[in-house]
Amino acid sequence: MTSSNPYGLRAGGSGHGDVFTSPEVVKYMLDLVGYIPSSDLSRITVLEPSCGDGEFLVEIANRLIESSKIYHFDVNKVFVNCVFGYDIDSRKIDRCKERIRALGIKVNLENLHIENFLSCDIPKVDVVVGNPPYVRYENIPEIDKQYCRIKFSTFYYRADLYIPFFEKTLKHLKPGGKHCFICANRWLKNEYGKKLRSMIAHQYRLQNIINLEKANAFQENVLAYPAITLIFNQEPSAKLGFADVEEVLALNNVSFEQRAVPNSDDWTILFNHAASNNSLYSIEELGFKIGIGVATGADRVFISNQLPNLVEPELLLPAINARDLRGDNMQWNGEYLLNPYQPNGELIDLSCYPKAMRYLEQYKELLSKRHIAKKNATKWYKTIDRIYPDLKDEPKILLPDMSGNRYLFVDNGNYYPLHNLYYITGHSVYEQKLLSAILISDKIREQIGCITTNMNGGFPRWQSQYLRKLRLPNIMAIDFAYNLAFAGNQKGFVWNA
Repeated sequence: MTSSNPYGLRAGGSGHGDVFTSPEVVKYMLDLVGYIPSSDLSRITVLEPSCGDGEFLVEIANRLIESSKIYHFDVNKVFVNCVFGYDIDSRKIDRCKERIRALGIKVNLENLHIENFLSCDIPKVDVVVGNPPYVRYENIPEIDKQYCRIKFSTFYYRADLYIPFFEKTLKHLKPGGKHCFICANRWLKNEYGKKLRSMIAHQYRLQNIINLEKANAFQENVLAYPAITLIFNQEPSAKLGFADVEEVLALNNVSFEQRAVPNSDDWTILFNHAASNNSLYSIEELGFKIGIGVATGADRVFISNQLPNLVEPELLLPAINARDLRGDNMQWNGEYLLNPYQPNGELIDLSCYPKAMRYLEQYKELLSKRHIAKKNATKWYKTIDRIYPDLKDEPKILLPDMSGNRYLFVDNGNYYPLHNLYYITGHSVYEQKLLSAILISDKIREQIGCITTNMNGGFPRWQSQYLRKLRLPNIMAIDFAYNLAFAGNQKGFVWNA
């Protein structure tokens, strides 16, 4: 049993996972699941899996007290028998108990547990409500990752800790039970939420999504874009209610738009109306290819502006990264990429390249410790990704992973992209210029804003998983002369000739 936060501290001083919900949102969510004082709450079992200081449990106790005045039940007995709270931090549970006792509930409160929720036994309940902990994959202890991989089928890729909280609580809903979480909306859109989305689409009824990206739903300013989801333990439905809310106070008068419920793990259609427009095409359907720059596993060894003095020139490729793309300027900083591969993909024989051998031997211990090298000790100097020299010579659109830039960049075949850049190849440089002009349009930026998880400042993510979901007009059907005129008149890209 852990008595304090095991996930470390955020930059602001609070623990990872400690993000507390505003009272207005708590009240709205309890209303949404029908846990209201005018109803007889004496037989409704409710669970909060990460109760913290008790924002949800205190409001639940308040509502139970009001309901008991109408329906004349013993509020102390009902609170202990029907309300269940869990937290890994004993100090938070102690504070939660203090707040509940201050309301007049005087029993022992043994229903509030100091436990790791994901590994403890819990009851089946009518209602699950709360704000699960946000702990990014890299901050989850390795032993907990291993446990989650074994116990939870939805803990996939680089999942946040809240993913298994969803799975466990959904599986402990009674038939007809209601599940309402406020949580970062990343799982609704990105790769690590894929298996959770699939599970919900096939096994539960997704009733409502309330998107709160533009609203301050917490008691502090955090870099999270939240959404409230209401899910029933019922047969899946063809429709759900979707709402975008810009202010927390507007929750009192939410207007839901009916949208089709996806029957797969791709929920793009919920956020991006263009996804269902059959007159539009994906980038790859138009004949382009999307890729990501090379990951080496040891950039300080394989990437440097000093390499021309240290290794044979035929092993070098001029390399470009996101730092070289600033404002409207593509300015190469002189870095080169060391390519340890032959044209057939096999590693070079270092004895044939004495300068490269001397250089790499200096770093053999470092390079051998990488996971990629441990698979085969004789290949200690390989990079994580294979390098394809011909890519350097291809025209390509360059897109930094995250950028607030209003410009895109077209490289006419001078550089090799590194791992913080995505790129698009295919067709001629003129068609790439036209595609760039389309991609920096307001319509496409609106699309990518809908289907990506925006970062601080509202910057979109130009990642391949999102680029593949964009829907564009068929630029190949546009008159060629008009193509050039249109692309030439756009000021949102830079062509490096």
